[in-house]
Amino acid sequence: MSSRFDEKVALLTGVGDRGIGSAIAERLAADGAALVLLWWERPRRLIARLEKKGVPFVDARCDVTNQASADAAIDAGMSEFGQIDILVNNAGVDIPQLTEEITDAAWSQQLDVNLTGAMRMVRAALPYLSQPGGVVVNITSVLGMAGCPGYAAYSASKSGLIGLTRSLALELAPQRQRAVCVSPALVHTPMMHRHLDSLTHEMIQQVHTAHPLGMGTVHDVANAVAFLASDEASWITGVSLPLGWVEGFALPSQGFTGPPAGAMTPSPSRQEIRETETSEPPPSATAKP
Repeated sequence: MSSRFDEKVALLTGVGDRGIGSAIAERLAADGAALVLLWWERPRRLIARLEKKGVPFVDARCDVTNQASADAAIDAGMSEFGQIDILVNNAGVDIPQLTEEITDAAWSQQLDVNLTGAMRMVRAALPYLSQPGGVVVNITSVLGMAGCPGYAAYSASKSGLIGLTRSLALELAPQRQRAVCVSPALVHTPMMHRHLDSLTHEMIQQVHTAHPLGMGTVHDVANAVAFLASDEASWITGVSLPLGWVEGFALPSQGFTGPPAGAMTPSPSRQEIRETETSEPPPSATAKP
């Protein structure tokens, strides 16, 4: 195990059994952090893995759309560990709909979870965030830096989170605290594979074009978070680090908002796009980026 986060406590929202939140939790723990895991549905398999490894942690249900719930989650972490050094705002939701079709409810839900939810957690955590050295890491998206048909609300929420992070970085700087974003392109997750299964061969090719290094894994995101949250990045603040993306990123105009007419059955191209998925961190996942 690395000693990068020895004697530090990381609080993460939106943690599940699989996906980005789980990978971040296990990576920070491998680097020595104690964890405060906040979830909507308890990640029992992740918790079992952490218990087996002897990782110190506390977990609690948290609804980031409710300030009282956010405050209670912070209190749970402070009661257990007495400090918060790293806040990772990972909780998020997407509801793909074309702008002309999106409902007020779907629009509001995405902004409330993805943007305002992160603000609520920051507001609750700041009185306890270590200074100097405390770090807020917001998980945004390249769709907050570029567009995609059907993702206007999601893009707006993530773009807003990038703007919030930049302003927060300036507010925190006098205390020698930092705020940064990690903005992944498409990452292999169960939710993303449900989208991919509806794409045609031509759409798969568009996905390849938009990802010159291929789609990422959850461990790619976790590695970036671990670096930006560490003292090695102590002169980095207010940035949004794009992962797996170059300017001109574009997703298929169909498929990600619902199954297209005449969608093809799984093809070699679709299988190829999944080949980098792993269920366990690769050997390099514990190495510092």
